Amino acid sequence: MILAAGAALTATVASAQNLDAGKPPEKLFADGCSACHRSPRGLAKGRYILTLSWFLQDHYSTGSDTAKALAAYLVSVDTPPPGAATKPGPKSAKSKPRPPKPVQSQ
Repeated sequence: MILAAGAALTATVASAQNLDAGKPPEKLFADGCSACHRSPRGLAKGRYILTLSWFLQDHYSTGSDTAKALAAYLVSVDTPPPGAATKPGPKSAKSKPRPPKPVQSQ
């Protein structure tokens, strides 16, 4: 009888639960990422959602569902670097290449 009661208690204690399940991605970021990252912008760095979720699952999240939700959130707020968004305009006259100077003979 004592053995059966011990087995029943062990079975209920051994079942783990995901504390991040059901949290919105903004809350997941605030709870787990904001200590090192001030903002979620730019963290996806143009990666695909699938590869980003694999990375997050391997290194930072507690499960595949939370990794997928966090990856989708990071991709949705991803912004390109400041210099990449603007295309260079027409070159000004100052930036035209000059022909080489003639070589002087001695």
